[in-house]
Amino acid sequence: KADRDFFPLTVDYREKMYAAGRIPGGFFKREGRPTEKEILSSRLSDRALRPLFDKDYSNEVQVHLSVLSHDAENDSDWLALNAASVAVNISEMPFPGPIAAVRVGKIGGELRLNPKISELDESTATLTVAGTKDGIVMVEAGARQVTEDEMLEALEFAHRAIQEICALQEEVIQAVGKPKRPFVRKVVNPEIEAEVTRRYADAIKTGNRIQTKEGREGAVDAVKKQALAELAEAFPASESDIKKVLGSIEKKDLREAILGEGRRADGRGLTDVRPITCETGVLPRTHGSAIFTRGQTQALVVTTLGTGADEQKMDNLEGETWKSYLLHYNFPSYSVGEVRRISGPGRREIGHGKLAERALEPVIPAEEHFPYTIRIVSDILESNGSSSMASVCGGSLAMMDAGVPIQTHVAGVAMGLIKEGDRVAILTDILGVEDHLGD
Repeated sequence: KADRDFFPLTVDYREKMYAAGRIPGGFFKREGRPTEKEILSSRLSDRALRPLFDKDYSNEVQVHLSVLSHDAENDSDWLALNAASVAVNISEMPFPGPIAAVRVGKIGGELRLNPKISELDESTATLTVAGTKDGIVMVEAGARQVTEDEMLEALEFAHRAIQEICALQEEVIQAVGKPKRPFVRKVVNPEIEAEVTRRYADAIKTGNRIQTKEGREGAVDAVKKQALAELAEAFPASESDIKKVLGSIEKKDLREAILGEGRRADGRGLTDVRPITCETGVLPRTHGSAIFTRGQTQALVVTTLGTGADEQKMDNLEGETWKSYLLHYNFPSYSVGEVRRISGPGRREIGHGKLAERALEPVIPAEEHFPYTIRIVSDILESNGSSSMASVCGGSLAMMDAGVPIQTHVAGVAMGLIKEGDRVAILTDILGVEDHLGD
């Protein structure tokens, strides 16, 4: 669709309980809304597939991944990504080629490819890695304080296996793949591009030099509104082209400032971290609480302790299990100055919560030493990037405030990368705009 400025990709991973010879629990005895595991598995495939589609491709795409058989020993989330790759590549939609995924565990000091579910409890590092035959696209990992060299070794080990799976997929695509539909990239009217650049590029660049989020966004938005109003008569029905050119100017200017000058949107250098403040014991009636602030990102994190009766029952393909440590992440609309309907947690909130939960899990005390259920809730009060990592930092503080004997302190920071040809910049503690405009 020519006037769409985003790619409407939806990936839905669903587990059928009959796949493991089980009947769903609950009153209705049938599969309902997606479980946390299904949402996380959907996001896993989405993150690997999305960046490989052409940036101008805007047709609706929905990928269904259904688990039809499960042996209760081998997880299906990473396997589903391989199935998604085959389905997309043999279809008519344009896609650059195979992508594959594997899981790697480090068990007994040795790297193991696609370990069984029961073996992961003994793994000191567990990675899900996706990539093409030429490079790695996505990594999801959890580890118990391993070295950088060990992590790099695991990534190289994973990519060798990925290359083999990609080669197998290429054989399948060659045998049953359909001819691709022609994809015609929409080209912006050169007259519009020249006129917008001539009249508004300097104003956009001036707005980009404002170091506060609200000031920068307000100035740039004002220029965009002015351009749309002033060019409406000269270029009727061209609003999408005008917006595209303005967005391109903003993006190129911010990226060039980083790559050419080493200066970021808020004036920091590439490795600078925003000012940090930490407060604990901020709520009088909770077991443990903390406010962690980094720049314009702030999280209120609360730890609540319970008994074994408060454990969460998990009903999945492997059977029923109980969970005594939980972290829930909430991202209300007011944290970014927006208004929207309040509903249950969305995919993003569940994904960010799991990310923070996984970061803190290695320091949670063993049940025999601390027989309590631990629930951490992170409410984001303000956000300008790295809110999930603020949840990690706040979660560590809140557990200490609650008296949980964690093994050590844990902190998190979001990293970013910008690359143009041979020029590369690695950013520490990224802003929301850097997350959006980076690579």
